[in-house]
Amino acid sequence: MLNVQHISGGYGNTPLLSDISFHVEKGKMVGILGPNGCGKSTLLKVISGIMSPTFGSVIIDGKDINHYSTRELARKMTILPQLHATAFSSTVRETVSIGRYPHQSGFFSSWGAEDERAVKKAMQQTGVEKYEDHYLEFLSGGEQQRVFIAQALAQASSLLLLDEPTNHLDIAHQKQILDMIRREVTKNKLTVVSVFHDINLASLYCDEILLMENGKVKAFGAPHEVLLEEQIEDVYRTRISIKAHPEQPKPQMTILPDVDEHSEEKIITINHLNIREEYIEFKSSFPLRVLSSSVHNAGLGWYANFINRTVQPDYDIDHVHEEYYQYLVHEGFSPTNTVGMMTAVDTKKAVIKKYEMPYGEVFVVVTAGVGNAIDVSQSYKRKYGDRVGTINTWVIINGKLSDEAFVQAMMTATESKSKALQHEEVYDCISDTLATGTPTDSLLIAATQQGKFMQYGGPITEVGQVIGRGVFEATVEAIQTYRKGDS
Repeated sequence: MLNVQHISGGYGNTPLLSDISFHVEKGKMVGILGPNGCGKSTLLKVISGIMSPTFGSVIIDGKDINHYSTRELARKMTILPQLHATAFSSTVRETVSIGRYPHQSGFFSSWGAEDERAVKKAMQQTGVEKYEDHYLEFLSGGEQQRVFIAQALAQASSLLLLDEPTNHLDIAHQKQILDMIRREVTKNKLTVVSVFHDINLASLYCDEILLMENGKVKAFGAPHEVLLEEQIEDVYRTRISIKAHPEQPKPQMTILPDVDEHSEEKIITINHLNIREEYIEFKSSFPLRVLSSSVHNAGLGWYANFINRTVQPDYDIDHVHEEYYQYLVHEGFSPTNTVGMMTAVDTKKAVIKKYEMPYGEVFVVVTAGVGNAIDVSQSYKRKYGDRVGTINTWVIINGKLSDEAFVQAMMTATESKSKALQHEEVYDCISDTLATGTPTDSLLIAATQQGKFMQYGGPITEVGQVIGRGVFEATVEAIQTYRKGDS
């Protein structure tokens, strides 16, 4: 569809672009990224024909843009600049109708049914039909931007060039506009090339990314191929972290500030742990990074409070999330700063272990209810909805863990728990085989993210060895305590 070949040039004698080449297939959306002054908008102007390159060519559908007449090119390509100035007052309908100009033999002299359909469809697509008779100056910035996009769609060209289409818009309007454009790309094979200021939006909505640096192509390809931490840090000269989007297979960037909020290293001690009548609590004066399979706030995040709450065996599990939230509020905990687990085991049966390490103490807390333990390899023999006991485990570390270390620590703790059940000869009452846990087990790994950095958390690492030992010893003791209570 679009083929940019060895483009060089700029303003006057100042070369802003140097040997830029890339190809865009029909029905694809390409985002142009790069720091301020790298030549993004200049490149878009050259592609649109507003500026002429000193060298190279722009090919659309196999034909150099210089070989198109102005009206022919307008039927092939639409450009939506970053800013719009209205020289006269016009209604939304009048503004959108201007998009049909390339299809007229004279200015609106041959307006026909096809033009009318194109304008109505464009207004419907962008959600501005209800403003049809409103004057443009009385609309909000986001509404005006949608009108200009409707104008571009009404032009019915196969290539749309955008210069920061969501600049200065709130997140609702950003999503609205980009969702609409993306639908046109997917459903109607519209080809889009857009300059972006926001790296995350470009990654989320584009099929390919063109990353520029000093007027040159630094990288071109799928978002996961271009948006690499080292590459983005090198181009933008700032520290960042890149993780996967929670719903889409697209990378998303987070800025890492160089300002340290902690003037001095903070540690946690056993004094942060308390056993109360209804729950075991851990309260820190600062957030810890946590990976957990808890009932409330599961997953990876930053939290200062942990709760392991004792409930009755007939607790209404169907409304657990809403009820637990209200419980935290009632008890004076911030629901957004608290990780919550639950168990039927009395809090007095909790086992707390402390291990001194060169980099700081490690704490392990376990409650174990194994009356209905299960062998995971035989769980298919059970009926869905069986009510079972719970083994809840906390591992709290003074140290800094990588993402790998968090996951490996979870694996190490799980393996150690299973070994403790084997040691205590806990059986699955259905399959009569050694149990590996319970279907409702919860596990939490927390770290202060200060002090010694630990890249790995497997069983041959220092931290992995203390996790393996601590979870095993605490789980064995918790099982023995539980059995004494049942006897």
